[in-house]
Amino acid sequence: MEYKKLGSSGLKVSEVCLGTMTWGEQNSEAEGHEQMDYAAERGVNFFDTAELYSIPIHPDTYGATEKVIGTWFEARKNRSDIILASKIAGPSRPWIREGSPMTGASVKEAIEGSLKRLRTDYIDVYQLHWPNRPFPHFGRNLAGLIDFTSNKTSKIIDNMLDVLKALDDAVKDGKIRYAGLSNESAWGISKYAELAKEHNLPVMTSIQNEFSLLNRSDDPYVAETCVREDVAYLPWSPLTRGMLSGKYEGGKTIPAGTRWERQIEIDPDFKEFRDLPQVHAAIDAYIAVAKKHGLDVCQMALAFCKQQSFVTSTIIGATTMEQLKSNIDAFDLTLSDEVMRDIHEVYTQYPVPF
Repeated sequence: MEYKKLGSSGLKVSEVCLGTMTWGEQNSEAEGHEQMDYAAERGVNFFDTAELYSIPIHPDTYGATEKVIGTWFEARKNRSDIILASKIAGPSRPWIREGSPMTGASVKEAIEGSLKRLRTDYIDVYQLHWPNRPFPHFGRNLAGLIDFTSNKTSKIIDNMLDVLKALDDAVKDGKIRYAGLSNESAWGISKYAELAKEHNLPVMTSIQNEFSLLNRSDDPYVAETCVREDVAYLPWSPLTRGMLSGKYEGGKTIPAGTRWERQIEIDPDFKEFRDLPQVHAAIDAYIAVAKKHGLDVCQMALAFCKQQSFVTSTIIGATTMEQLKSNIDAFDLTLSDEVMRDIHEVYTQYPVPF
């Protein structure tokens, strides 16, 4: 296992970050504990969670994942061995602070809730799950979908400053060590950096955004911003919600036990926005590249993320131990120049499939 510096912080994190969002919904507490035990044995020292989890999102399981991690810390007595990241939910869910936008006050409230569920005195990296303003993620990264003139810039900045001041209080109180972002844009990263410097407030040490063979929209603009501002880049959904495995077969079949099946049980009107003909065509092309070179397509996808120069640690997730072991094994791979050329050829055919 390789370790890298997490942005401007003094933390050294494993190149694999264990995502936890299925625990408490698709995975039981015992299964979550088993995954954490195995990951720690393999040298993974970086775990990511959120108050919102588990996934699929449901009011009855709000905070369930943090509780699973908390009981593991309590049983293993190993809190200091793990660099733990969690997140405050942005506006949308009515059962989370009535769906209200993030403010300094809600940041403080959310931190207290997470600390209680996690059974810890501190969170190493506390992240803002998504912005209050419209943002180019979750299917809104295509041109023309967001009218950026519809929100007043000065109001957005005032809110950013309010949130940063609350994060500063939490750092001073020892409740969090560092702050981070999620689902942000290049402008958002730069503005937080500017405000932190101007007001002597916590810098954002990391950002986690969706990035995979199927979604490379953060490269080059967000990627360069992260490098220049010393912000660690952490890809989430490197397997595009498992779609890169080919298990959804062009969207015609939903296998039993998958997240899509559970999502439909919770919300019969659920429609995965990534489930598009061009996405499945791109998946087929990447599977062909993997077969050509004798690779597992999921391992190829994870190794691809690892080899991007701007990536610090890649967030993986699994519902079975077999998947987890395979995912961690992927980070022992180095893709050849020939594999990377074939991947690039597919990318030029399907640069923005969703």
